Amino acid sequence: MPSEVLPVVAVVGATAAGKTGLSLDLAERLGGEVVNTDAMQVYRGMDVGTAKLPPAERRGIPHHLLDLMGVRERADVATFQALARRTVAEVRARGRVPVLVGGSALYTRAVLDRFEFPGTDEAVRRRLEAELAEVGPAVLHARLADVDPQAAAGILVDNGRRVVRALEVVEITGRPFSATLPRLEYADPATVQVGVDIDRPALDARIAQRVAQMFDDGLVEEVERLLVEGLEEGLTASRAIGYREVAAYLRGELTRDEALGRTVVATRRFARRQESWFRKDPRIRWVAFDDPDRVERAVAAVRAAAAVS
Repeated sequence: MPSEVLPVVAVVGATAAGKTGLSLDLAERLGGEVVNTDAMQVYRGMDVGTAKLPPAERRGIPHHLLDLMGVRERADVATFQALARRTVAEVRARGRVPVLVGGSALYTRAVLDRFEFPGTDEAVRRRLEAELAEVGPAVLHARLADVDPQAAAGILVDNGRRVVRALEVVEITGRPFSATLPRLEYADPATVQVGVDIDRPALDARIAQRVAQMFDDGLVEEVERLLVEGLEEGLTASRAIGYREVAAYLRGELTRDEALGRTVVATRRFARRQESWFRKDPRIRWVAFDDPDRVERAVAAVRAAAAVS
C-alpha cells in the first residue's frame, strides 16, 4: 500500500463463513498485521472452542490482542476499544496495514466507529446486578423497555449483562442508552469493511462441521482445564458458546451428543444475530465466500477506500 495512506481494514461476517482465511490473504497482499476483535479470543486457553488460529497456521503474520487475560477476568468493550485503537495506530506507524477480524460485531464497531462510552458507577452496577440475580433478566428488560424502548428492542431478553449496563447508563446519565450506541461514521475515513457473504444452508453445514471438529480436537478437555482455572467464575468467559454446553456435560446434566447438538444450535443462532447486525451496515463491501476472485475483489475495495480518504 502507498505509504501516505494506510487504511484500516476489517473482515466481518458470520462465524464459520471464512473470515480468518480472507484476513490472512488480505494481510499478505496488503503488507498487514492481524488485529483480533473477537471477545472470547482475548482469553488465554480458550483456543479450540473459539477457533483461535494456532501460531503455526498464521503464515508468519503478526497477530495482536489474543490471549490477553485469564478466564476469571471480565472483558469490557470500553477497555478493548482503547487497547485496539492503540494497537491499530502502532501497526500503521510501522508502515503496515491493520486487518481486524473477529466475530464480535460490537467490538469491531467500537474500534472502527465514533463510539463514546459513558462512565460507570460501581454502586449502581452492583445494585442492578443483585436485582438481576434476584428477579431475572426478563423483569429488568421490561423496565428498560419502559424507559428506553429503542435500547430494549436491540437487546435480547436473556442478555442480563447488557440489560444491566443499559439501565446503569440511563440512571447515571439521564440519557437513553440508545443514544450512546455507535453511529455509522468511521473514526478514520480510510476504513473499509469487507464482509464474507454466505448462504444459510452452506453456513449451517459449515457450523455443524466446525463444532463436530472442535469436539474431536479436544474441546471437552479444554473446558476441563479451564474449569480448574475458574472458568465458571468469569462473568464473560463462562458465557462463551460451547464452553457452557460442555460444562453442563461435565456436570452430568447433558450427554456428549446433547452438548454438541446444543452448541450447534447456539452457534447458528449467534450467526443469525451477526448477519442481522452486519446487514444493517450499508458501508460493508461484500464478497462471496466461494468466489474464486474474492481476494482480488476485497483488495480492490480496500484500495478504493484508501484512494478516496
